Amino acid sequence: MTEETLTTANQMTPLAGYLAGVDSIPLSELAPYLGVLTPQQFDVAESETGAFLSGAAAHDLGWLRRIDVKGEDRFRWLSGMVTNGVDLLPDNSGAYNLVLNAQGRIQGDAYVWRNGGALELEITAEQTEALLNHLDRFIIMDDVELGPLTEHSALGLAGPQAGDVLSKLGLPAPSDDLAVATGVFGGVPAQVFRGYGPVVPHFAIWVADQQIPAIWQALRAAGATAVGARSVETLRIVEGIPAYGIDIQSRDLAQETGQTRALNFTKGCYLGQEIVERIRSRGQVHRHLRALELKAEDSAETPAVGTSLHISGNNPDAKPAGTISSVACLQRNGTRRIFAIAMIRAEAETGNQPLNYPGGTAQILYSSPNLT
Repeated sequence: MTEETLTTANQMTPLAGYLAGVDSIPLSELAPYLGVLTPQQFDVAESETGAFLSGAAAHDLGWLRRIDVKGEDRFRWLSGMVTNGVDLLPDNSGAYNLVLNAQGRIQGDAYVWRNGGALELEITAEQTEALLNHLDRFIIMDDVELGPLTEHSALGLAGPQAGDVLSKLGLPAPSDDLAVATGVFGGVPAQVFRGYGPVVPHFAIWVADQQIPAIWQALRAAGATAVGARSVETLRIVEGIPAYGIDIQSRDLAQETGQTRALNFTKGCYLGQEIVERIRSRGQVHRHLRALELKAEDSAETPAVGTSLHISGNNPDAKPAGTISSVACLQRNGTRRIFAIAMIRAEAETGNQPLNYPGGTAQILYSSPNLT
């Protein structure tokens, strides 16, 4: 990809723009990620992922967008557009949601946050246009307005020591997943959102764009290691968190994703609910997204995205039992481990049958991996 293509296809995040100015980072060291240009790597992979797993890692989150949902009907309307609870969402908290069409197919994913009287959607930059167009079509006689929160961006902080780093900055560190707290940094407001993290704590620090350099410098001075999007992606795959547009596609049904944390079966009606409820009450889907750990044979290459998985002993020409959609290598303590996310057919999970691919075997992970 040429530098001209990079500049026209994606916009630099506030952090990338700052670093390009003070450190003269060339565009070749920035990478497109979720619709923006962001630093792809600061140090060797083992150092960056090590910070995530045993320290505190500071990283860009400039690919996130917050959408303010305004109007008298905002709670009722949004509840009818997403799969999780909205009306009963506690103050200063959030919930992960899927956005469906009338046929129950996934159009995107989002976090819904309730902070005081504010109701917000958090989505990735690359989903923003399509999701807002989809949602806008269903604002008919409702007093609802969707307004992007501009001139604000976020930095991420993750790892077992992330809370200690936040304390050094005088910022709160919510103890519960999907909780929000407000603090002050440099005399200006800062919001700290605790994200979903099955392996390590995740925090997002939201401030005005012009505060990003000061926050970044403070995080580094407090002991956080700078990491790039490549290691952020590795951690996502190790934690088994699927991404829309990569692992989750618009043809998929909600229960096929395995993301039960996105579904609320006691809330009122919402778009696509009939299909979700029919699957729940009458039968199961025939495939699921699953996290995997792969065991490669000696000298075997890491399998590529799109690699087929087969039930051990099957004829290689048999229909695949699954297909890898994300894969990453984790270097830790001198060893190399391979993790992946794949859509797995139900028959492959019956009896926990072994899976293989050209060059190795795969094991389905039903809980977070042991990384000690």
